[in-house]
Amino acid sequence: MHKRKLAGLIALGAAASLALAGCSNGSADGGSDGDKGTITLGYLPAWTDGLSTAYLLQDQLERLGYTVEMDEQVDAGVLYTSLSEGGFDVYPSAWPEVTHASYMEEYGDRIDDLGAYYEGAVLTIAVPEYVDIDSIEELKGAADRFEGKIYGIEPGAGLTAQTQDVMMPEYGLDDEYELVTSSTATMLTTLEDKIDREEDVVVTLWRPFWANDAYPVKDLEDPKGAMGDPEALHFLGKSGFADEFPEAAEYISKIKLDDAAYAALESLVTGDEYEGDPEGAVDAWLAEHGDAYEGLMTD
Repeated sequence: MHKRKLAGLIALGAAASLALAGCSNGSADGGSDGDKGTITLGYLPAWTDGLSTAYLLQDQLERLGYTVEMDEQVDAGVLYTSLSEGGFDVYPSAWPEVTHASYMEEYGDRIDDLGAYYEGAVLTIAVPEYVDIDSIEELKGAADRFEGKIYGIEPGAGLTAQTQDVMMPEYGLDDEYELVTSSTATMLTTLEDKIDREEDVVVTLWRPFWANDAYPVKDLEDPKGAMGDPEALHFLGKSGFADEFPEAAEYISKIKLDDAAYAALESLVTGDEYEGDPEGAVDAWLAEHGDAYEGLMTD
């Protein structure tokens, strides 16, 4: 089932790419393509927080009368650069306070914060539940058990930088371990394969994320706080977004999701039941969580 979920996640990104064939990535001026203009959402398909909230925003902004286009990005650095240059309008799930702080330092003066929608997101280092260690400190001197590897996600991710530049030196792991980067899907495939064989493995994860419930994993304690403090997830817009799309900006600022509402949205959008049908997943979520926040439109 987990492999089907991963395949579905990849398929969602492919479907978005096909839907965008021949479409411009730029925004239209108010009133050009839709009654209220076109808003383009930029996201990384492998990062399921942004994928899920992108489809929620698409649904809600279209109900407000906007035309919405989806712009699949390939890397966090490219995404922030493009947003700061006005290449698209909204990044629907940023971690600007800690994880993406370096990007905000570089591009923040050309990006507008449209509001936080989720509180308490965290970066983690995790192992399967059957592994008999409970703290990052215990990885020191145990590299042979893990083949000297920590499996991570995309090279440009804030989680990657936090792990490689802060956590590993802080715990003295940089001489013993290699941080293996590739993609979120590849990391999860490795995790699943290791769990199937009951082998030791250590990976980079985060919360909220569906994989924490889908796999028997546990977060390692971080007594040095090297993975960073909890932070909020934000909607970010290109500079001047609120002036160009004031109604959309006001609506976006009111979106607030608790753990239950967020988990249900992510599970439906990335899960098996609505594989390849994210719009149907959002409709199902609206039917169950129509009171998730004030102003949510369901019909």
